[in-house]
Amino acid sequence: MYTPSAERYQQMTYRRCGRSGVKLPILSLGLWHNFGDKTPFETQQAMLRTAFDHGIVHFDLANNYGPPYGEAERNFGKHMDADWRPHRDELFLSTKAGYDMWDGPYGDHGSRKYLIASIDQSLKRMHVDYVDVFYHHRPDPETPIEETMGALDQIVRSGKALYAGISNYGPEDTRRAVRELNRLGTPCLIHQPRYSMLDRHIENGLTEELRQSGTGCIVFQPLAGGLLTGKYLDGIPEDSRMARDNRFLKPDSLTEETLGKLRKLKKTADARGQKLHHLALQWVLRDEVVTSALIGASRPEQILDNLAILSAPPLTEEELREIDEALA
Repeated sequence: MYTPSAERYQQMTYRRCGRSGVKLPILSLGLWHNFGDKTPFETQQAMLRTAFDHGIVHFDLANNYGPPYGEAERNFGKHMDADWRPHRDELFLSTKAGYDMWDGPYGDHGSRKYLIASIDQSLKRMHVDYVDVFYHHRPDPETPIEETMGALDQIVRSGKALYAGISNYGPEDTRRAVRELNRLGTPCLIHQPRYSMLDRHIENGLTEELRQSGTGCIVFQPLAGGLLTGKYLDGIPEDSRMARDNRFLKPDSLTEETLGKLRKLKKTADARGQKLHHLALQWVLRDEVVTSALIGASRPEQILDNLAILSAPPLTEEELREIDEALA
């Protein structure tokens, strides 16, 4: 039987999620790529245990994470039965729906029918009675926002989720969604956007919208799919994601402009005595409007490596200027 580390909560920094009562670890574990049918169960188990042993209590899923679709949730259900049921109240679990999941007109987007069917399916796959937050995964311009937010409100009121969240929404859609959820009496706990040194789009209004509304923020792809690990500075390693499975990280993303930025950023990291990906994680967390950064991993050692940011010195104003100049 798994016995967690007794020091797990002393090893992690937690931030309040917006103006809510929830605190999240500044690093959370995403189960996107490496909890499907390609990763051995024992490796998955070791990653979850390693994360929790170091205070990472938030595990993030979605209905179509795999591969195949649903497999990450199915695997998590097995892990729930093996390890996590005694610790359920210490975990913060999330899942989402909004992208394609099953055939036909009701297996995608933002209708009430799709979202409520999705949460029911997710709970069965995950072997839990509720999730802590349920997200609408992306805005749906063809469905009234009142219907989508009404479905989230119904899901929370039914007890199938404790909080509502949104993901991939722009500033204006976020404003409308937050306003509607507030009107319904189910505030939006958290927004999950993509954000990294190489993708700063949320700085064009979204972060300020979240700050003003008191909504939390958890960012995904803080390492730009792996570009900010530094592993591609000298070509494409044979064992890298870009070489093995380039659906989400394509070789043509390695432009000379991008490589030039990465080399400048590495100089800043080197001067701090850091690895490039540690600098990248610290940078997305520099503003506390960002509650947490989602990390992915394919083995436990990567999780342990990312935890090095907890003891790193904060970024100075001079270093932040240097990073801005490198990214210009």
